[in-house]
Amino acid sequence: MRVVRFYAPEDVRVEDAPEPTAGPGDLLIRVRNCSICGTDAKIWGSGHPNLSPPRVLGHEVAGEVVEVGGGAGGWAAGDRVQVIAAIPDGTCHECRRGWQTVCPNLERIGYQHDGGFAELMRVPAKVLAVDGVNRIPAGLSFAEASVAEPLSCVINGQEHARVGEGQTVVVVGAGPIGCLHVRLARARGAARVLLVELSRRRLEMAAGLVAPDEAIGAGAGDSVEAVRKLTDGRGADVVVVAASSAKAQEDALRMAARRGTVSFFGGLPKDRPTMTCDANIVHYREVGIVGANGSSPGHNRQALELIASGAVPVADLITHRLPLERAIEGIHMVTRGEAIKVTIQT
Repeated sequence: MRVVRFYAPEDVRVEDAPEPTAGPGDLLIRVRNCSICGTDAKIWGSGHPNLSPPRVLGHEVAGEVVEVGGGAGGWAAGDRVQVIAAIPDGTCHECRRGWQTVCPNLERIGYQHDGGFAELMRVPAKVLAVDGVNRIPAGLSFAEASVAEPLSCVINGQEHARVGEGQTVVVVGAGPIGCLHVRLARARGAARVLLVELSRRRLEMAAGLVAPDEAIGAGAGDSVEAVRKLTDGRGADVVVVAASSAKAQEDALRMAARRGTVSFFGGLPKDRPTMTCDANIVHYREVGIVGANGSSPGHNRQALELIASGAVPVADLITHRLPLERAIEGIHMVTRGEAIKVTIQT
C-alpha cells in the first residue's frame, strides 16, 4: 500500500509499505479521507519531540472498517468510522477527573502510532479502550467526518473559554481553526463574531466562507483599536487566539472586556514560547486567561453531531481535495496559506 512517511524534517516520502493487520482488540480501516492539520506542516519543517520516525503522518481520519481484531466487539467490516487523534490512558489522575485532554501519558495517531496518510490504518486497541472510534452519521461524507477532529479541539477551547449566548467573540487567525471557531461561536449563541487576520488574502478567503460580523485586517492598522471601536470601547467577552503569535496573545489581552476571557488556543514556537503579559490588565480588569490543548473522545462525538446536524457546517471549508500521491503538495499549500482545509482522499 502507499503511505506518506516522515523520516526527518523536510524528508517526508510517499512510498510503499506493507499492509498492516488488526491484532487483538484492534481495528483495521480503509482510510477514505485524512485532512491536513497545520501541525502536519510544522512536522514537515521541524519534526516534533513526540514523533518517533519513521512514522506515517496524518491524524484527522475517517474511513471504513475492513478487519476486526479478536475482542474488538461491536464493530463489523463496512462500518463507517471517525477516529480520535489524541489517546488518553483513561486511568491516570487527570483522566479519572475527566481531564482527558491533559492526560500526562497521552499518545497520538500520527506521532507514536502510524497515521491516516495511508490506504490502510491500524486503529490500536487502546483507542477502542477509551471509546475513541465513532460511527459516522448517515448522510455525512468521509471528508466532512475527518474535520470532526479539529472541530473537537475547537469545542474543547470554547468550553474552557465559556463562549455562550449574547457574547461578542473575537477570533484571531483565519485559518481552518479560526473558521471553525467563528462557526462554533455562532452555534453556541454568540451575538457578534469578529475575525482578525494578518494576511489580507487569507482574511478575504475565510471571510467569504464564514461571514463574520466584521473582518479586521491586522496588517492594515491597529486591530486592538478596531475591536474597541466596534464594541463601543468595551472590548470582547471572549478573545480566541487561533494563531501562533506572541504579539497576537499580547494584543488579545488589550481586546478583552472587563471580566472577559482570553483563550490561548494556538501554542507558540518551542524556541520562543514566551509573551509579555500586562498583569495590570489581568488584575484590574479581571481578565481571565485559559489554555486549550487538543480534545477528548467525547468532544469528537459532539463534533460529529454538530456537523451532521448542520449546526457547524464544514463541507465548504474543504477548499482542496487531493489524492494521497499529492499529500506533500497539500502540506506545502497549508504552509503557504493557499487553502482553508485540504483533505487527502484515498
